[in-house]
Amino acid sequence: MQFITIWDYVLLPIYLLLIWLVGKAVRNKYYPEGHAWRPYFMPGLWLKVSGALFIGLIYQYYYGYGDTVGYFEQAKIINSAFVDSPVRWFKLAFHLAKPYDSEYIDYISRLMWYDSPANYIVSTVTAIIGVFTFTKYLCISAVMGAMTFTGQWAMFRAFAKQYPTLIRYVAISCLFIPSVAIWGSGIFKDTICMFGLGWITYGTFQLLINRKISLGSLAMLTLSIYLIGITKVYILIAFLPSVALWVFLQYSHRIRYRILRWMFLPVILAVVSSGFMYITTENADLLGAYSIDQFASRSEITREYIYDSGDDESSSYSLGEVDPTIQGMLRKFPLAVNATLFRPYLWEAKKAIVFFNALESFIFLLLALKLLFQVGPINIWRAIVGDPNIQFLLVFTLIFAFAVGISTYNFGSLSRYRIPCLPFFALAMGLIYFKKFSPSKRRFLPFSQPAPST
Repeated sequence: MQFITIWDYVLLPIYLLLIWLVGKAVRNKYYPEGHAWRPYFMPGLWLKVSGALFIGLIYQYYYGYGDTVGYFEQAKIINSAFVDSPVRWFKLAFHLAKPYDSEYIDYISRLMWYDSPANYIVSTVTAIIGVFTFTKYLCISAVMGAMTFTGQWAMFRAFAKQYPTLIRYVAISCLFIPSVAIWGSGIFKDTICMFGLGWITYGTFQLLINRKISLGSLAMLTLSIYLIGITKVYILIAFLPSVALWVFLQYSHRIRYRILRWMFLPVILAVVSSGFMYITTENADLLGAYSIDQFASRSEITREYIYDSGDDESSSYSLGEVDPTIQGMLRKFPLAVNATLFRPYLWEAKKAIVFFNALESFIFLLLALKLLFQVGPINIWRAIVGDPNIQFLLVFTLIFAFAVGISTYNFGSLSRYRIPCLPFFALAMGLIYFKKFSPSKRRFLPFSQPAPST
């Protein structure tokens, strides 16, 4: 299917120029010469834009079709209403039109995801951007790449302020992971989720840790929660207990006496765990497939379908027989987390596209092993219990990695679904490492000087 046309290539340079001009203006205004964050702004922006264009070209000239094309085609239908009436477009784009309304039936009958909010929201965002880009695929992709960069830059800002001597490593973790740049930049659900997750992390840090937030940051926090809640609510399910633990531990570390902090920790863990179980069991109707009981049964159904049917056998993986109960799933916790963070292994890559995912997973595995053997289990534990930020990063990583690993069973899908936890995991490993080894020793990576106050 030809969804990229000659007009994409004609118009794309104009939008790339606009992105460059806006990005340069923002960088020069907020990060002048000498600012330690300045070197990472434009490269991070261009990596996201390039990733969006790259994956779009892959879908056009390698796959030929995919969900990204479906979102784009739905956006074209929505935007076709704009010529007739901007009001009609607005009602279609924001899901206000009634399916039985004769004025809209011709459009809605062609919108296959109109009754699927998780999918339709992507088409809505695509259509809105499309109004300003003549609804051209590559132009929309470039803008969406720039949009999601703002979320990941917000996450970078949150941690760069806390670790001013580790700025380069924070930048690499938040901005420069290849699979995040590719799968989290184009016309996908994942792009919206990476945009929202970065802003939620930044907004939460500003509101609950720094106890200050601007009206703009509060608006972005609210918008991000809304978008992720519609698109992939399980990200919020993993994020809420993580951020609750983060806030509790940030304030518990202000307790002067260590013995009191140790006594307080089990209480915090019990409260967070109980709250998480209550939310996911008592709100089953709201969470639907992501409630504990339904998630367990659906994971087993997915496993049986993909693995037993032999569908795309070269890209499937198995965790063995899984008892579709909470206890049965928890027994697969280590295998599921390992699958998300470290698989596919190099020898499991049967396709070229999977090989690149395997290579990235192999690098993460090497870094984890380096951490284990150079820092050691005791020092790793000390670093974790001594830093609420590391605890937050790891709790989110483990919950999210478990949920994805035990429910996906396909390396192609896994490469996309896992990207929200990769910046958190990479950042956690770096912070643990440098609790033991000072950045000045340059054993790992060179680092910038502390950033000036902003």
